[in-house]
Amino acid sequence: MGEGFQALDIILFAALAAFLVFRLRSVLGRRTGNEPRQPKDAQKDSRKDSQKDSGTGPSPDAEPDDNVIEMPGRGARDDSAEAAFEAADSDDQLSAGLTQIRIADPNFDPAEFASGAQSAFEMVVQAFADGDTKMLRNLLNDEVFENFSNAIKEREEAGETLETTLIGIKSSDIIEARLDGRMAFVVLKFVSDQVNVTKNKDDAVIDGDPNYVTTITDLWTFARNTRARDPNWTLVETCSPN
Repeated sequence: MGEGFQALDIILFAALAAFLVFRLRSVLGRRTGNEPRQPKDAQKDSRKDSQKDSGTGPSPDAEPDDNVIEMPGRGARDDSAEAAFEAADSDDQLSAGLTQIRIADPNFDPAEFASGAQSAFEMVVQAFADGDTKMLRNLLNDEVFENFSNAIKEREEAGETLETTLIGIKSSDIIEARLDGRMAFVVLKFVSDQVNVTKNKDDAVIDGDPNYVTTITDLWTFARNTRARDPNWTLVETCSPN
């Protein structure tokens, strides 16, 4: 009897083992959704190998994989920088100058610079008319400040006043850019409509016409040390085109 029970136990264990093997085989190779994904490069190589072995290639009409995102190149420019260069040829001197400044100062943005320079133009024109040397001191280098300051002093000594109304800036364009060592220089051409009237101490008009708008063209050169912490640019030269 003991040997009979022992044989029965062996048969039961064998049946249980067969059942477990069957369950394992039904599960092996089946994805559960938790497996680590194969790298895309490895998947691509695997597909190439399988196509090579089968003698087939990718269909020319096959749609691209929506899950593949092409990253920009390492030297790609951002949108603001691209806008500054889109109208210039690679051999253009202006584009080359802007590129040199951008390399020396990655934060330099031509569009933002032009906007800031336009604001500076408005402030300088008004400050000169008002005789506000304190404002001018913050925006001009020593040489230009001295010229403006002397003109203001002569006007005050003569008892004259200058009334300037800036009707509007018609255009402000960067026409030149260069890098000289650490110093960056950018020249802008401003075309503005102004009304300028000079009066004497008796408030009589001695120059200009209060009812006449004059279109004035100025060439202003701004400079900045690209290694300096101060992000502000300084007006270093003013002139009119020949």
